[in-house]
Amino acid sequence: MSYNLLKGKRGIIFGALDENSIAWKTAERIHEEGGTFVLTNAPVAMRLGQIKDLAEKTGSQVIPADATSEEDLANLVAQSMEILGGKIDFVLHAIGMSINVRKGRSYTDEKYDFTTKGWDVSALSFHKVLQSLYKADAMAEWGSIVALTYMAAQRVFPDYNDMADNKAYLESVARSFGYFFGKEKNVRVNTISQSPTPTTAGQGVKGFGGFISYAEKMSPLGNATALECADYTVTLFSDLTRKVTMQNLFHDGGFSNTGVSQEVIEHFTE
Repeated sequence: MSYNLLKGKRGIIFGALDENSIAWKTAERIHEEGGTFVLTNAPVAMRLGQIKDLAEKTGSQVIPADATSEEDLANLVAQSMEILGGKIDFVLHAIGMSINVRKGRSYTDEKYDFTTKGWDVSALSFHKVLQSLYKADAMAEWGSIVALTYMAAQRVFPDYNDMADNKAYLESVARSFGYFFGKEKNVRVNTISQSPTPTTAGQGVKGFGGFISYAEKMSPLGNATALECADYTVTLFSDLTRKVTMQNLFHDGGFSNTGVSQEVIEHFTE
């Protein structure tokens, strides 16, 4: 169902890889709600995914950009405003990558070159995106910027590895930059802490199926899907949430506030 919540709004969506990704689902929902946008991803990710199919479906243009490159981001921002015909109303940062996870290095045996690269891609890139938008004065008043995170930033999930540290940094950037964007530009900056979701990136984490099963048993409302996260993101991009900023918003079916569920108790008392 469409409510025209984003009619006339323009944006940039980072990280749509394939139809399993939250960014992909969000792009589809934004299109349904009347928004227009530019799609972007790193050149290597674009070769692996199907972003061109999404662009065709939503009538969008694709601009390759390395989110760790200030030059690429400056070009992306300038091109996006030119293509879309004005300032940017919304931005989705849906980027995350850990080479330590990919290479099977445990948290107690990190290769720090891998750690640095993963931090740059997953966390510092958010600051670079925000700074690029800020310096170009590219955001429209009452615009909204959202990054995706996970509650391993607050609690220990051993196999989530150095991505937990990256997400903690990401959330801090949202608060810190959110202050300046709010005070000086009337722009909102928030993070969404989503349920474990079977995206291509998420499935690369060891034991991810266990994450999903445990969270499902713990969450009173069950795990939130990628499409449900897309719906929530649309509300944050809309004018209905103008005074929500600098928040880490849990979208996890209640998992984050549940100490233990009856299902988990029964599992261990059988």
